[in-house]
Amino acid sequence: MADTSLTRAVRWDTVVGALLVVVLLLSFGFVDGFGNALNLSFLIGNTLPIALIALPMTLLVVSGEIDLSVASTAGLSGAVMGALWNQGMTIEAIIPICLLLGVVCGLVNGLLVTRLGLPSLAVTIGTMAAYRGIAQIVLGSDAVTDFPSQYLDFAAGRVDGTFLPYAFLPFLVLLAIAVVALHATPLGRSLFAIGASEEAARFAGIRVKRQKLLLFTLTGLMSSLTGVFWALHYASARYDNATGLELSVVAAVLLGGIDFDGGKGTLGGAIAGVFLLGALQNVMSLQDVSAQSQIVVTGVLLVLSVLGPRVARQISLARAGRRAAPAPPSKAPAPTA
Repeated sequence: MADTSLTRAVRWDTVVGALLVVVLLLSFGFVDGFGNALNLSFLIGNTLPIALIALPMTLLVVSGEIDLSVASTAGLSGAVMGALWNQGMTIEAIIPICLLLGVVCGLVNGLLVTRLGLPSLAVTIGTMAAYRGIAQIVLGSDAVTDFPSQYLDFAAGRVDGTFLPYAFLPFLVLLAIAVVALHATPLGRSLFAIGASEEAARFAGIRVKRQKLLLFTLTGLMSSLTGVFWALHYASARYDNATGLELSVVAAVLLGGIDFDGGKGTLGGAIAGVFLLGALQNVMSLQDVSAQSQIVVTGVLLVLSVLGPRVARQISLARAGRRAAPAPPSKAPAPTA
């Protein structure tokens, strides 16, 4: 099943990857300041929060589910981090607590979906509001900025002599793990099977509820990790950190060819979508495009990311149908006297 999904997604993945290359080449050639090391470091650093959450989100959407509470979970993680730091706890003790909190948030989402049979879209819209409200209760309107310099330097600094942020290196490790898990393990094949037909997957012996619960929990964990990174990268822990990030994550994942109905897509396509969106946002910022206009562009890309693969699939099916159609019978020669 994974191989079939991979084959169907190749054409759209190629389009997104090629578009990313074109955008980068045009930006290097025609956008002032795009190619300097500082800006490239900003581009990657600002895109990393989207990329981190996109890893588990891709697996979740492949299985036919979605989590819109990821940004609120990240915000709650950052708020708890700031509140505990104000209480005098060390960062080394705070980070595990924040990660555990993310596990709990993801577990709540997963249990509501898998045990009560509620739709993930409705559940996570509700928890999106709830987690953000809890974050505001925890930290109020305060902003905590005095975190240890070594952690701030790791989250915002770059490898000497390069434009690569330090934080990009562990992300590459997580990306490699996710690619192998989705495309080269029984777990990945079962996720594609669940997304294609949950009932058929259940008859095939796949523990559908258990795997979905695992995915929601993993998404919560990665969201809380993103919240910690966000607070350190921008040197500010606030209850409204990462507001709107869920829109960028979903837009990037769907833009990369992950089918919203589940069962189709590749992680490579999703990451190409992430960095395409990040590059476009960076170019718009360099061109002084307003934040509101950037949100409009993200929304348009979200619509196109849903529409594009479906149109491409319909065209492909139409072509296949024409090739498979039998040739019209030839007329028999008229009898001679």
